[in-house]
Amino acid sequence: MTYAFIALFLFAFLLLVLLGLVLRDPNRVPRPNAAEGLTEFPDRTHVTFFPQIKQALAVQDFAYLASLGRNALANRVCKERRKIALTYLACLRNDFQTLWRLGRVISSMSPQVGTAQEFRRLQLGLAFSLRYEMIRIKLLFGFAPLTDFGALSEVVSRLSIRMETAMRDLGERAALAAKPSSSLDGRGLDVS
Repeated sequence: MTYAFIALFLFAFLLLVLLGLVLRDPNRVPRPNAAEGLTEFPDRTHVTFFPQIKQALAVQDFAYLASLGRNALANRVCKERRKIALTYLACLRNDFQTLWRLGRVISSMSPQVGTAQEFRRLQLGLAFSLRYEMIRIKLLFGFAPLTDFGALSEVVSRLSIRMETAMRDLGERAALAAKPSSSLDGRGLDVS
């Protein structure tokens, strides 16, 4: 083996290690079991904080601090706000995962759900994960992807609305199925 090949191998290994460090999630929370995920239905709290995140990532504050000659302060504020945005992003992902697990439970209870709808749910999960990682990488490298944040918040908001509608429909069907029916009741006679 030549020195060039060994150097290339070490460089590739170093790049893989750095990529692993960038892609690891420092806020990884242990995954709750399915029963816990059903008891707490998110009320879109993290989606409601999007305007504050948008303001935190706005360039005007950093430009103002830099214009005052406070570059060190501007850098520190930028770093702190990036941490806040990463935390918000992790909370948004947790909201999505809770809703996604809830959708899986609802689809198992609903007889009308077919393979095409399950495939769309899987596609949504993969697309969300890809967007999430792209935004996280952009934030780690110092970019402020505001439009991407908005799109991700919109996905969680739409999924939340769809889950609320599905739960309401499932509840209505369960109420109709539980309603006692007798042959006399259908003719206007009440036997109870």
